Amino acid sequence: MATDSATPTESEDATAFGTVSRTRGTIFEYLSLSASVAGLVALGVLLVYVAIDAFDLANASPEWLLTYFVTLVLPFLAFCLYSAGDPAVTRRVLGVLGGGLVAVAAGFTGIEAFVVEIPRLSWQLTYLFVVVGPAAAYLAYVGSKGRVGAVGFGLLGRLIGGVAVGLAVGTLFLVFDELVWFLAYTLGVLPAAGLYAYGRRRDADRAVTAAVPVGLVGTVVAAVLREVVATYPSDTVIYLWTIAVPLAVVGALLVDARGSRTAAVAAGGVPLALATAGGFLGGSVGLPGPTTLIVIALTGVPTTVYVHRVVADREGTIGLGLPFLLGVGVIAGALIVEAWGVPAPDPWLDPNYVTEAPSRTPEEAGLYPAIVGSVIIIALVAVLSFVLGVGTSVFLEEYTSETGVVGKLTRLLQINIANLAAIPSVVYGLLGLGLFANLLGLGFGTAVTAALTLSLLILPITIISAQEAIRSVPDDLRRGSDAMGATRWQTTKNVVLPEAFPGILTGTILALGRAIGETAPLIMIGAATTVFSAPSSLFSRLSAMPMQIYAWSNFPQADFRYGVVAAGVITLLIVLIGMNGTAILLRNRAEGGT
Repeated sequence: MATDSATPTESEDATAFGTVSRTRGTIFEYLSLSASVAGLVALGVLLVYVAIDAFDLANASPEWLLTYFVTLVLPFLAFCLYSAGDPAVTRRVLGVLGGGLVAVAAGFTGIEAFVVEIPRLSWQLTYLFVVVGPAAAYLAYVGSKGRVGAVGFGLLGRLIGGVAVGLAVGTLFLVFDELVWFLAYTLGVLPAAGLYAYGRRRDADRAVTAAVPVGLVGTVVAAVLREVVATYPSDTVIYLWTIAVPLAVVGALLVDARGSRTAAVAAGGVPLALATAGGFLGGSVGLPGPTTLIVIALTGVPTTVYVHRVVADREGTIGLGLPFLLGVGVIAGALIVEAWGVPAPDPWLDPNYVTEAPSRTPEEAGLYPAIVGSVIIIALVAVLSFVLGVGTSVFLEEYTSETGVVGKLTRLLQINIANLAAIPSVVYGLLGLGLFANLLGLGFGTAVTAALTLSLLILPITIISAQEAIRSVPDDLRRGSDAMGATRWQTTKNVVLPEAFPGILTGTILALGRAIGETAPLIMIGAATTVFSAPSSLFSRLSAMPMQIYAWSNFPQADFRYGVVAAGVITLLIVLIGMNGTAILLRNRAEGGT
């Protein structure tokens, strides 16, 4: 009887405990969701106002917004719907656009009439940011899943990515000696590539093995001959020989591998001819010839190779019209606005802003020297942190022992690395000031000092993330490689690193995202808040975008504190998104390859 009477009580307690747990879990779930939504909404509102200030959208007339909505946004949405080819998606999106229009107009009008006036916003702008923006992003995602959308976005990505990479490469050559690069390419890179290609084609292992030593020797010889050789070609000829020609040859070989000799000649020859013409004729139209050559080469060759592949597959070729659709929309909108005399905004973020030096006058202020400084710093930081971080993580995970004295030292090192990741950035600034600027004499506020300091800052993050990615590789793969007779290095190179590469890139993306926005370490090492010319070498004093934006925020003029600063923030975000987008594409390519 006692046992029977106790059973319901235990059951009731268990039921009560389960009910209480589910209730608390549900409350916690909704609290977490509410906090996430509140954070995203606050961030979204901040970005909306930054974009409004940067592009002067507060002064955009409803007619101007409607014109570009009809000529640019609607065709893009129609393209994405066509690519998706799903009636359910079409009905859902049309319902959101129509219902959102009514809801936003009514809600916005009601708030301004009965609650408070919303500054620098209209219901049209609110509708574009709150409804049209998310709907366009959703449709772009859904449309990219279809073959037509994948082709269109692939072509658009190559065009935009080629221009961005070309500008970045041209920027790096402002501080790197193009004459050393010319000699190193001619005496080291080209012979090494030739040996490697010959060895792969003829199965000659000796030629493949000799490629790296030949390249290193050629590079060293180039550094020695830099001061010996007195006569060099012009910059345009150097870039033509070292960048445009090899790209054209690679593009032609890729197309030729698909069995089309005529298309191969066109894929390599047309971009090469355009790049040559742009390099030699760019100066006559006010464009820097060498940079124009680099941009056209890095954009044209990948584009022609991609177009040939799409045309050869004969699937989704209509998607190649997406860049033309967007270009026609922009031109048509501009013509309509000009013909009708529609008042247009006067954006702070315009071509002059990214090509001019800072000024005391808001209308003449530019961010060009700071953009160059940030690009140089982040390029050096990416190379240094990736090489050192991945090398350290591989050594700690694959080559150290877990027992004995070595194991204890490894665990101590792991603890210190974890602690270093939590140290404030200003401490790294002091370390960079004392070690690189004072002790090693690399200069105060120079590119090399800034890059080394920020590399130390993000190195613990890079090491920890790379270690986690390496640990995620199953041990069965390692044992299988060992069973095939592979050495430890062969297993690491051919098995572990390819599997861990996507995770390593993810950690590197997060680390670089932190580095590009840091200000405190740059202040500590003596970086200038404002410079009026781009750095000419790695030992030139420079500024960075966060430093220049910080300096502008303290100016008394309202145009600086709102419009100019907002334009700088948008520029920094564009550079950050471009950098992260490139890394994400590499990561996705690696995941696809594995």
